[in-house]
Amino acid sequence: MTNLHHPRELPGAARILALARQVLEIEAGAVAALVGRLGEPFLAAVETIFASAGRVVVTGMGKSGHVGGKIASTLASTGTPAFFMHPGEASHGDLGMIAAGDVVIAISNSGESDEILRILPLIKRRGAKVIAITGRVRSTLANEADVHLDATVEKEACPMNLAPTASTTATLALGDALAVALLEKRGFGAADYAMHHPGGALGRKLLLHVSDVMHTGDRLPRVGADATLKEAIIEMSQKGLGMTAIVEPDGRVAGLFTDGDLRRTFEKHEDLRGLRIADVMTRNPRSIGPSRLAAEAAQVMQAHHVSGRLLVVDESGRLVGALHVDDLLRAGVI
Repeated sequence: MTNLHHPRELPGAARILALARQVLEIEAGAVAALVGRLGEPFLAAVETIFASAGRVVVTGMGKSGHVGGKIASTLASTGTPAFFMHPGEASHGDLGMIAAGDVVIAISNSGESDEILRILPLIKRRGAKVIAITGRVRSTLANEADVHLDATVEKEACPMNLAPTASTTATLALGDALAVALLEKRGFGAADYAMHHPGGALGRKLLLHVSDVMHTGDRLPRVGADATLKEAIIEMSQKGLGMTAIVEPDGRVAGLFTDGDLRRTFEKHEDLRGLRIADVMTRNPRSIGPSRLAAEAAQVMQAHHVSGRLLVVDESGRLVGALHVDDLLRAGVI
């Protein structure tokens, strides 16, 4: 570790950087120290929450409250119903948020926060379990809780050892560890996460299917296998996707013709008037099913260099749609 014991002895910018690095080292050390303390209490906390039929109610004052809000949010987004309750407001009606079967995570670095200790008996009377996260193992809150998680830090990163810095970082990390452990125990996967984040990029990638964005009906470019090249070009121009599917009479895909194929056709043939589309189409083109994820369609386009266009077929190989890379861009999938 770099010797940063006396950053005040350094001039100007060097002093600022030294102090900032010292903060990061102290906070990293506080989180690292938690690793060796994880054991039975942590397992008990996970099991208490997992076995609960209710919700997790996180509470804390001041900086602990801000950290508690983030912990509640992380729990909720990873499959554990949770919300934050301000301990001061709890004494004025918000205690009604807590019901039998809930688990309360009470956060206090000192373990002596008056606002929390005041409502602690009422929380227990309601039949809720209490998990305490404190920086003092012999505090009142630690002693009265059903489970205590030790978030003690050697010192704060604040030069005066006063402002909650390392202690809040350690508490936040401990909350993340709880959330991830519960995520694993619940078998919470990426699709579940997307269901909790429908408005985010992950939600769009994991919830949007090909059928949601593909072109169908009159917007779907297609010609019969006996069509002329001219007829295929007209269909491409009218539908505006830079391609057309070529289908058999029963609807099964016979081939694909794109504007790239048209350029190559001009290069190979001097006279296009007698050409039929079956003579110049790409046979056995790449395709995808309508129930597949839109993100999978993007992967197929990229992996197989299909010019940003993909036909959509059913289980029998019949054409049901067409997909352009622009459709995926507009949907936010890529």
